[in-house]
Amino acid sequence: MSTTMIFGVLKAKWNGSRRLAIACALLMAIAAAPLRSQTYQDLYDFNCSTGGCDPFDSGQLTQGADGNLYGTAQNGGSNGFGTIFVVTPSGAYTDLWQFDGTNGSNPIAALTLASDGNFYGTTASGGAKGYGTVFRFTPPASFTVLHSFTYTDGDTPEAAPVEAKDGNLYGATYSGKTYRITLPAGTFKQLPNNTPGFTFDPLLLASDGNLYGTTFNGGPGGSGPGTVFRMTTAGAIKVIHNFTGTGSDGAFPDSQLTQASDGNLYGTTHDGGANNSGMVFKLTLAGTFTALHSFDVYTGGSFKLNNDGGGPVAGLLAASDGNLYGANSLGGANGNGTLFQITKGGFFTKLFDFPGNLDSGPSPLATLVQHSNGAFYGVTNPSGNSAPAGNFYSLTPSNRIQIVLVEGPVWVKPGQPVEILGNNMNEVSSITFAGIQAQFQPGSDTYLIAEVPNAAVDGLITATLVTGQQIQSAGAMRILPLITNLDPSSGPVGTQVGITGGGFAGAKKVTFGGVKATSFHVASPTLIQAFVPTGAKTGKVGVVTPNGSAVSKITFTVN
Repeated sequence: MSTTMIFGVLKAKWNGSRRLAIACALLMAIAAAPLRSQTYQDLYDFNCSTGGCDPFDSGQLTQGADGNLYGTAQNGGSNGFGTIFVVTPSGAYTDLWQFDGTNGSNPIAALTLASDGNFYGTTASGGAKGYGTVFRFTPPASFTVLHSFTYTDGDTPEAAPVEAKDGNLYGATYSGKTYRITLPAGTFKQLPNNTPGFTFDPLLLASDGNLYGTTFNGGPGGSGPGTVFRMTTAGAIKVIHNFTGTGSDGAFPDSQLTQASDGNLYGTTHDGGANNSGMVFKLTLAGTFTALHSFDVYTGGSFKLNNDGGGPVAGLLAASDGNLYGANSLGGANGNGTLFQITKGGFFTKLFDFPGNLDSGPSPLATLVQHSNGAFYGVTNPSGNSAPAGNFYSLTPSNRIQIVLVEGPVWVKPGQPVEILGNNMNEVSSITFAGIQAQFQPGSDTYLIAEVPNAAVDGLITATLVTGQQIQSAGAMRILPLITNLDPSSGPVGTQVGITGGGFAGAKKVTFGGVKATSFHVASPTLIQAFVPTGAKTGKVGVVTPNGSAVSKITFTVN
């Protein structure tokens, strides 16, 4: 794929040299600025002669059950086509898989850890047709190509698919074609609709069960500077915001979205804003847009010294301290980007200026990830003729907060085993889901397996250690409904039926053979008492909650 120029924004993508870079224009910033934070640490320097290099990791590094972080390097390795790597929180690096072209090449995407314990990702090129692949990887060295793109069904995927609440994976390719990977078989299916523009970043599974993403271009007439869109698991797509590139709006979003604890979406744009340097924005799920901060690499069309940074390619991390953290690919004191913190109200603080100069130095492109140890980690891509070829770094906040993570999405069913990742997990004395005790089985110091309680409701997971310390998940778990029994399983119209199972909190509809019950009562998250309605037919009983729907395996017979 050749370099593409869109509205004066130079975005160099994959070509024969297999080099990915993002540039906006020449940037000059020579005055050094004092650091506001001393929490940055360079932990590992990539080197093309010794392993994988030039990491992009569109999305975030991913914590595995062993407590280490997994990602991809787009170049280097024994074949020169990139690698899958693992790196410890202290910076010990190992390449696990070498791409060779036939199994894919030049992975730009980060990895997705699904609930089945496997990692899933994409390569931007290579495979059977040369247009990239979707793959499954199980450490330390089990690799399977699930699909090779043919161009007609997608091309140049730059982001990994993400797991939705139905347990399947969903993604989009550069050209906007969307797809589903059905698990566990790994079957590929192209979905009926395309995204409204070029799609570079992973989708986000939000609290309403839909998937949200950004496009770098598109909008009214197809020629606008980007969109935010919503996609259902059936593939229906709706644009919820069109960027305009005006001073109060952004342009060319080049990063993934995140959802914070207030339920709103947060993201960045590469350009636009008051200074045409990019911006941070907030968006409700209904599409109400708020500009939070405009970056200031440029002022009045000129370069500004000691600036915030700009041109973000990374998205935002919604951290456990309630703040958002991000990375700019340009600007700052040295021209190679910055790390920053911003509150949900828009109060901005620059934390770190990346070193080097325009011809040599790291440029942060990947979104930060919060490890269970409370520190943030990321990778940089080389800027100009930089050596080393990128680095792995940490950013430790002053109020470091340990968390627990969940393998796969946060949508779970009662009775489902869930792998919970964290630190000191062999010292856990209890696990609760929104205060409801769960049975669990110790695994190691870095993970355990818990069973979702039938009485669980939406809320945080809390792990209590033998010392009394409590560690919580950064976000709420969402409990899907599940019907396990009907008592009785037959009767005439008017019979009161006890529907047992779990995830019934807030149930808004009950049906008998497809006929809506006019009278029912949610006695608890595990019990609904419903009356067989007039016109009911012999068939399955259904329940609809704010989180989804469930159908009984048992047939209710109407006498």
